[in-house]
Amino acid sequence: MAWFRNLSSGVLRVVWLSTLIALLTACGFQLRGQLPLQQYQAIYIQAERHSALAAILSHRLQHHQIDTLDSQQADSPRLMLQHDSLERRTLSLFPNGQVAEYELIYQVRYSVQMPGQQEQYFEFELFRDYQDDPNRALAKAQELDLMLNELREQAAQRILRQLGRLGA
Repeated sequence: MAWFRNLSSGVLRVVWLSTLIALLTACGFQLRGQLPLQQYQAIYIQAERHSALAAILSHRLQHHQIDTLDSQQADSPRLMLQHDSLERRTLSLFPNGQVAEYELIYQVRYSVQMPGQQEQYFEFELFRDYQDDPNRALAKAQELDLMLNELREQAAQRILRQLGRLGA
């Protein structure tokens, strides 16, 4: 009798799991990071010479088995990174007047031109709060670099999601 209970609970688990997978598949769910970019064979990225955002985008595209071209070709999309910058806005001060907290604003402007179509322009801003401490200047400088890299990674993901929507 115990083997029957184990068998029925195992079957019930398989049925429940199969139903869950079928529902997730039916609603179009995809794991995060899985972008519908397979329609692109290669993309030309036009950016400033040592753009960190362009390097991250190129790496992400290679991860999705998409080649990055050295020059513009008529049958491939062009992604032009026009501007990316970091601004700081003061949020709070210490009693002595030094800045205690900043809001970091990472701004990105770019355009995408699909073959045979008009160029489309996009821009967005990403925000982070950053607490400064003048007594730990070196550590805070490293933290700021890490935060800027995170913002660039997030911007690259956002650009790739937009590319996925344009190609769909």
